[in-house]
Amino acid sequence: MSDSDKARPVCVLVGPPGSGKSSVGWRLAQLLGAHFHDTDTDIEQLAGKPIPDIFLDDGEEHFRSLERRAVAAALASFDGVLALGGGAVLDEQTRAALSGHTVVFLSVQLPDALKRVGLGQGRPLLAINPRATLRHQLEQRRPLYEQVATVTVATDGRTPDEVATEVAAVVRNR
Repeated sequence: MSDSDKARPVCVLVGPPGSGKSSVGWRLAQLLGAHFHDTDTDIEQLAGKPIPDIFLDDGEEHFRSLERRAVAAALASFDGVLALGGGAVLDEQTRAALSGHTVVFLSVQLPDALKRVGLGQGRPLLAINPRATLRHQLEQRRPLYEQVATVTVATDGRTPDEVATEVAAVVRNR
């Protein structure tokens, strides 16, 4: 099998918590007639427990190791719309693996992100002081999202359907 015969995602969605990776991803997959997958599901399967429990029991470093493996496997085998966890771009190997893929950075500013994630329930890194933590994450990660992205789509003040329609148009034209 040649490299061109391997399955590869139609597109990969990256962005911070609250950017709409899951809600936009589902709608985008429907528009493109593709499947949707979130690597967080793979991480939970690898660990045999929910992500908050991985952080609590095993720590962030272990979680990031599982995440790196899950992303690499999905990039090599999944042919639909793929969403990565908000912190996946922190890993240098993951950023390198995204090279050559259609990567869509779903950009969101702090006010909209906070409305969408609420008090961070189910998001271990937002459990304490969600506003300050999310602000820090946005500042820290934005350059990394921009580095891996082939296109950036702003999600602020927009519905998931509106964003998915824009992303679908971009993906179809690539």
